[in-house]
Amino acid sequence: QVQLAESGGGLVQPGGSLRLTCAASRLWFTIKIMGWYRQTPGKQRELVATITSDGNTEYADSVKGRFTISRDNAEKTVYLQMNSLKPEDTDVYYCRIGSASSFTYGATYWGDGTLVTVSA
Repeated sequence: QVQLAESGGGLVQPGGSLRLTCAASRLWFTIKIMGWYRQTPGKQRELVATITSDGNTEYADSVKGRFTISRDNAEKTVYLQMNSLKPEDTDVYYCRIGSASSFTYGATYWGDGTLVTVSA
């Protein structure tokens, strides 16, 4: 059973920073793509950022210039550095990994989510 361990969420003031971490274990495949999504209750889960095994990244327009995704292939870990946080960034953040270069194909797994709250 693939496991994704997320950490780093919490409460932060507007303008502050947080770093999310997601470590994968018990894998039966080589991770090709890793990413972060977020979801507000009652709304559709949305993409925040993705990164492929060769380092290509993609970001939602709302986080460009503020968030940075990175990965450690050897440690099977993906990070999301979030700076200049805004109240509208408040959400549950989910880690996702996939066996293909796009989440459209192959196997994919989700973490259980970590809550980020941006409030004064």
